[in-house]
Amino acid sequence: MTDGKVLSVNVGVERPNPAKKLAMTGIDKLPVDHPVQVRAPGPKRTGLHSGLVGDPIGDTDHHGGDDQAVYAYAREDYDWWEAELGRSLPGGLFGENLTTAGVDVNGALIGEVWQIGDTLRLQPTFGRIPCSTFQAKMGEQRWIKRFTEVNRTGAYLRVLRPGEVRAGDPIEIVHRPERSVSIAEAFRIYMHEPESLARLLDAEGLPAGMADEIRDRLTRVKPVR
Repeated sequence: MTDGKVLSVNVGVERPNPAKKLAMTGIDKLPVDHPVQVRAPGPKRTGLHSGLVGDPIGDTDHHGGDDQAVYAYAREDYDWWEAELGRSLPGGLFGENLTTAGVDVNGALIGEVWQIGDTLRLQPTFGRIPCSTFQAKMGEQRWIKRFTEVNRTGAYLRVLRPGEVRAGDPIEIVHRPERSVSIAEAFRIYMHEPESLARLLDAEGLPAGMADEIRDRLTRVKPVR
């Protein structure tokens, strides 16, 4: 059963990055009309960075790598933001690789599995934490805070099985873990509810580095009296 589809596949174009002390950013992503190869890029700092072949990443300390190989954002959430901001928001504007339709991206469970097209399999890992590059691109006041508060973050995904992706490919959710939390719930807890951090450790497929960070944070959370 098809759960949704890929509306567009977006690949970055290298641009200067005025928001950070970096030579370039790949946040400016444009739809392509040809199939794109997707593979696991390896470690964040030393690997191939993006999961999409030909997609540049400037800030390799904070973006890319196996647990952020692909970024997906739903057209439905763009439509909500269009009404909120009073402006047109084309697919790719938020820097996502896949603009989707018919998939509850923020409601996706960490560790579920998406089958895209004939071969590609992806797995949601966490939501997108906005940065200064995103703020500069949007040109909206308090954008980082607004994006965080609204909690329509989209989802980062890891590559379980490589393959091609193109606009129009169906998306099918072929596995949902018994123990997990949604992208939106995990983001809310991580950003705003330190007392609930242990809940995130129930999520199958949570990135190992994030799990280590959460365990460390839990040792420093004061008990509620």
